[in-house]
Amino acid sequence: MWLEAKNISFRYGRNQPWIVRHLDFRVEQGACVGLSAPSGTGKSTLAMLLAGYLTPEEGEILLDKKPLPRKGFCPVQLIYQHPEQAVNPRWRMHRVLEESGLISEELLAALGIEQAWLERFPRELSGGELQRFCVARALMSNALFLICDEMSTMLDVITQAQIWNVVCGEAAKRNMGMVVITHNHHLANRLCSSVYDLKDCCSARP
Repeated sequence: MWLEAKNISFRYGRNQPWIVRHLDFRVEQGACVGLSAPSGTGKSTLAMLLAGYLTPEEGEILLDKKPLPRKGFCPVQLIYQHPEQAVNPRWRMHRVLEESGLISEELLAALGIEQAWLERFPRELSGGELQRFCVARALMSNALFLICDEMSTMLDVITQAQIWNVVCGEAAKRNMGMVVITHNHHLANRLCSSVYDLKDCCSARP
């Protein structure tokens, strides 16, 4: 099975500049593909396209040659760059996790999530602590593909290594496909079997 962007283009309105233009790529289950471009060039927009939160104006996003499902279970999970965008601010963190299924104590421990944090609201956590929860929630789902949008930029170097080690280990164990979207070429080259340079198909907003 594979996730494929087939000649996709996207802009926020007909009179707006293109954010993504004529992008083709695919990632197979079990593979890790990097998409690299400087900050401000539409990488987060691309992440939302690949996860099905936005619809391309041209081209299509396909899962095993079929359009991504718009309702019910989606086999593609997005880990946002800004975790506060991905959680309900009125829910305590245990409820945020329960939304995705059974809570894995082993996974929480591997990600450095303390039990006391489960009773807190998102506003009571740091950005790095909240991001750990978003990673845990994505990994607790039955997803086949992970879209990682600059997910470790707010973490210190040691924590980055810890989180990526857990994510890559889980992905390998469960044969998940991964798309690592980043401005960090060194990170992409270290984690991914292939890296696409987006400079010719993503552009900064005015």
